[in-house]
Amino acid sequence: MKRISSGQTARNARSVAALAGWLLAAPLAAKAQEIIPLYHAAVPNSKPADVQETGAESGVLKGITKPTLAYFKPAADKASGAAVIVIAGGGYGVVVYKGEGINTAKALAEQGVAAFVLKYRLPGDAIMTDKKIGPLQDAQQAIKLVRENAAKWGVDATKIGIMGFSAGGHLASTAATHFEKAYIDNPTNISLRPDFQILVYPVISMQDSLTHQGSRDNLLGKSPSRPDVELFSNDLQVRANTPPAYLTHAADDKLVDVDNSIVYFEKLRRLKVPVEMHIYPKGDHGFIFRHPGWMEPLFAWMKANNWVKNK
Repeated sequence: MKRISSGQTARNARSVAALAGWLLAAPLAAKAQEIIPLYHAAVPNSKPADVQETGAESGVLKGITKPTLAYFKPAADKASGAAVIVIAGGGYGVVVYKGEGINTAKALAEQGVAAFVLKYRLPGDAIMTDKKIGPLQDAQQAIKLVRENAAKWGVDATKIGIMGFSAGGHLASTAATHFEKAYIDNPTNISLRPDFQILVYPVISMQDSLTHQGSRDNLLGKSPSRPDVELFSNDLQVRANTPPAYLTHAADDKLVDVDNSIVYFEKLRRLKVPVEMHIYPKGDHGFIFRHPGWMEPLFAWMKANNWVKNK
């Protein structure tokens, strides 16, 4: 594991700027079949704030106070019954909604997977009572909503996975390791455990030696407590019942160190949780925008595990 230096911080800033350019260049996607409000009653852990959502034109969103799911339905002759909740990244400071969210959802739907893009609240003291748990509440609510409406949306309730990119990978892995405690209203005890997790250049750790500093600052604050750091270091939260995982990362990632994926892989492996990992030698952060075939091994993994149909 490597401690982040001031030089790395500068390189991280350049990487963020470069990534923003790639994201803005990503092709705009077709609209979802349905936009589903995440909460039908009051949004939990929220407080009144004069905050406006921005970024609809660029597809990089901020100021989200009304979280939603965008449903991309596969063609009937391709539908596998599997569903994936897609969580775009952005350092918990923005949501890269189009580039990582919608474009990925379209590719999943093409392979017979019902895709639900989560537009989640970013952690913020202005809009939340406890910003640490706000994004996790939205991820848990998304799992609950898809599972309890599985029949309506043509989904197998035992094949609901979660997929996250970068800080969205942190949120996805948080949902995959914190499911035994409900941070939302769940009176009928619907399972909040994803059936599988897909993590793409994820932030996993909140430890000083490994974390992506911006993600940690935004989620936990500038001076987080040791218990909070450990609670949200998801490699420390892996248990034998953690869902099977697919991990992918680039070895030369200068924004989120590949050791995030490696330590998570090792913890899963040691506890005998099924896990597959693909590490590209080059590609840096956001490599999906430069490796168009990156999803091919993912779909092979999904077929091998019977999440989707073998043709």
